[in-house]
Amino acid sequence: MRPSGRTIDAMRPIEVEVGFTKHAEGSCLIKCGDTHVLCTASVEDRTPPWLRNTGMGWITAEYGMLPRSTGSRNRREAASGKQSGRTQEIQRLIGRSLRAGVDRLSLGERQITVDCDVIQADGGTRCASITGGWIALRLAVNALIKSGDIKEDPIMEHVAAVSCGIYGGQPILDLDYAEDSEAGTDANFVMTGTNGLIEIQGSAEGATFDRNEFNSLMDLAEKGVSELILAQKAAVS
Repeated sequence: MRPSGRTIDAMRPIEVEVGFTKHAEGSCLIKCGDTHVLCTASVEDRTPPWLRNTGMGWITAEYGMLPRSTGSRNRREAASGKQSGRTQEIQRLIGRSLRAGVDRLSLGERQITVDCDVIQADGGTRCASITGGWIALRLAVNALIKSGDIKEDPIMEHVAAVSCGIYGGQPILDLDYAEDSEAGTDANFVMTGTNGLIEIQGSAEGATFDRNEFNSLMDLAEKGVSELILAQKAAVS
């Protein structure tokens, strides 16, 4: 039995509130169970120096956790003057994932920065950030299309992410913190709406996992991502 009482292939409840902030071109608050992430997308009419005069745009991301997003207070990274390695790794993952679903030539020479701020953490914050980040990105691009700043929709694919793992000897979907902290294997799957794989991050803690177990995790991930994409479609419709 999972601590949450969910079946092995059950997602946590997914809620999305779009337009959560006033000023961002695209924004949403995504809730995956008790993990809540505020995602905003900001459009700038500039690109990084290496993309100037190429006609191509850029999607990048920043990620952070509020001090009391967890059970005890974490010091703000700004107070220490540098980001942790974990923060840098996660925000690079979010940026890579979102870029995989975008035709950057159709975007034109502009940059969209997706900020993902974890308000409350209960496992799967990077997955929620990618899923919610896509919604914020979609809304920002919709605004660019509506204003006539871009002619062709640069977003080619839905992009979403979900965690899977082996807990108590069973492959399970969408780990919360209680499961993640005890899982023998933990993996994050980033996928498109057509089941294309963007990235897999998987590791074993203690015992190894075999090919059959990995296939089970892959099947669960496909199911979970399909449900997340339905939530994305409902949010931006």
